[in-house]
Amino acid sequence: MRRLIPLMLLVALAFPAGAQKYACVNTEYILGSVPEYNQALNKLNKYIEEWRKELEAKQAEVDELRQQYQQEAYLLPENLKQRRQDEIRTKEAGLRALQQQRFAPGGDLDQKRAELMKPVQDRVYNAIERVAREKNYAFVFDKASSATVLYVAEKYDISNQVLEMLGVKPGSAPDSGVSPSGTPATGKGNTPAGGEQRRSSQDTMRKDAR
Repeated sequence: MRRLIPLMLLVALAFPAGAQKYACVNTEYILGSVPEYNQALNKLNKYIEEWRKELEAKQAEVDELRQQYQQEAYLLPENLKQRRQDEIRTKEAGLRALQQQRFAPGGDLDQKRAELMKPVQDRVYNAIERVAREKNYAFVFDKASSATVLYVAEKYDISNQVLEMLGVKPGSAPDSGVSPSGTPATGKGNTPAGGEQRRSSQDTMRKDAR
């Protein structure tokens, strides 16, 4: 979650050194509790499923052409053999190009993820910043992503305050899959239907912030 890491420095600069107060958030829990984020994730999964079916159909065309060629090659004159081979290579090149277009870095998946999710992530970032400024916190750590945070007392976790700032009732999303303390919640899992498992929020936000 690239934008939230600099937040620790941004907020620290806003307050004098003598007023050092600390807090933490769990961005996985926050994002999983925001309905708009889950809606965006479901939309993204629908696009992924459509693109996978599209690629599977293209692959089936290539496989069928190759199989037909293998069955008929010994009967074909050289000029027709070359034509069939060229056709297969053209189809294979088109399939590779489509795969790159859909799923390569910077491709349709990355663009659609940024389009659908970045607005929600920006709202979360802004809410965290507002809570930090109102409560005079110098540093806000994301315990969902920082490997150096080994322990944080629950009283310093402001995740629910951030949700309230967003207008979301804490604990109102039974399918978020993550509790305020970062442990899996009971109920539905955190793997949405459609295709792509819910990636950790920090990875998603890191990619979209590029």
